[in-house]
Amino acid sequence: MNNNDLRLLLHSKIALLALETYDETRALNILCDTFRQAQRPAFQWSLTEGLAPLGFGLELKQPDLYCQATDVLAYIKQQAAPAAFVLRDIHPFLDDPMVVRLIKDITLGGPNRAAHKLVLLSYRLQLPPELARYAASVQLSIPTDEEILALVREEARSWAQVNKVKRIRTDSAALRKLVDNLRGLPHQDVRRLAHGAIADDGAITEADLPEVTRAKFELMDMEGVLHFEYSTAHMGDVAGFHHLKAWLNARRRALTESDIGDKPKGVLLFGVQGGGKSLAAKAIAGIWGLPLLRLDMAALYNKYVGETERNLRESLKLADTMSPCILWMDEIEKGLSSGDSDNGTSQRLLGTLLTWMAERKTPVFIVATSNDISQLPPELMRKGRFDEIFFVDLPDVATRAHILAIHLEKRGIDSVTMPLDQLAEIADGFTGAEIEQAVVSAIYAAAADRESVCEQDVAKAMQQTQPLSVVMAEQLAALQEWARERAVRA
Repeated sequence: MNNNDLRLLLHSKIALLALETYDETRALNILCDTFRQAQRPAFQWSLTEGLAPLGFGLELKQPDLYCQATDVLAYIKQQAAPAAFVLRDIHPFLDDPMVVRLIKDITLGGPNRAAHKLVLLSYRLQLPPELARYAASVQLSIPTDEEILALVREEARSWAQVNKVKRIRTDSAALRKLVDNLRGLPHQDVRRLAHGAIADDGAITEADLPEVTRAKFELMDMEGVLHFEYSTAHMGDVAGFHHLKAWLNARRRALTESDIGDKPKGVLLFGVQGGGKSLAAKAIAGIWGLPLLRLDMAALYNKYVGETERNLRESLKLADTMSPCILWMDEIEKGLSSGDSDNGTSQRLLGTLLTWMAERKTPVFIVATSNDISQLPPELMRKGRFDEIFFVDLPDVATRAHILAIHLEKRGIDSVTMPLDQLAEIADGFTGAEIEQAVVSAIYAAAADRESVCEQDVAKAMQQTQPLSVVMAEQLAALQEWARERAVRA
């Protein structure tokens, strides 16, 4: 919302406006300017300060009488001269029948009542149904890239003046990336995070960006459903996945650079459990240098009607705000597979997700992982939803040797001293997770004997393990057969 949008609403017949924002100061400034230009008397109310003029030139008689919500609404209802009233943080009182009735009386007006404008201003507003149909919901406009850049430069000048330095250190690339990371935040948060990036060392560098991204996510308050993954991986940490790596390298520039029109949408990774799908999702974020958000599909569900869908909408909205980013939908089948007892919730979730996937304009790259693709609805699988569907199969012998080397080196064991090819042959049918666990078991066994790990320890741990490919041989064979003609091997 800007001044022009509000001016149009003031000239409409809508008497009730619901304005959700954390940036109360900026909202009041915009409202004050707009009401003054429209030559409409305006007042503001809060529980702590009662009723007061919004701006200058207005007076109230005995303002202390109007601190309670019912008192101020009764006062507004009795006023004969049309005016605008901004009610700050009235949301806790919207379950009071008297408050609801008074707002409705003022909103509906009547032959002997003035045509007032009511603005309900709060960080979140859930209007009762009897008020919602009469209200218009408005939001403050988010600053453009040019405005963000101006705010950053303003904070830089202010910091330099206070600290008596000529100018802060930066370069155009770091400044551009900072603007990208601050996109989607309101003005006050842009100022605060920009100041934080500058104040730590008097400079704006790429080293500031991870902290800015983390702070930006924490402001959105979606912990529990959407998680910010602080540790990502690199493709060097991922053995195999040659086709996926080549596919990603070909699209690396397309997601973040504005001169490329068609942005990559995402990939679906499915296959055997423990095959490395989660690690691949982290590696995509690592090689592209983008923040990784993990959407916990199981945590979306809420016992209250409509809250599950709201959780998904808020999560997707946050992903848009954090863009460019990677949105990792972990075990997506847990949230979208339909059942007889979910009262259609999974279908509503699917509809919300498909609509967002089709209409989003922001560079959010989806990485969906699934252990059981048969549970996914066909609407999600059709061409155009994802750029590609990759099947994560059991690793071949060369990949198993690479996985062994990675996990040995990670634990301080020189892999050169190990016959990796022989151990990889013994690990035939193992997933990456099972190979890692064999290395861990070998370390425990060697520690119990107070010896260093040797190839016999690793081989013995593998021989004592029944891999998933043996335990669930029939299911794995069916999955491999299904994927043979329907997906690309990762």
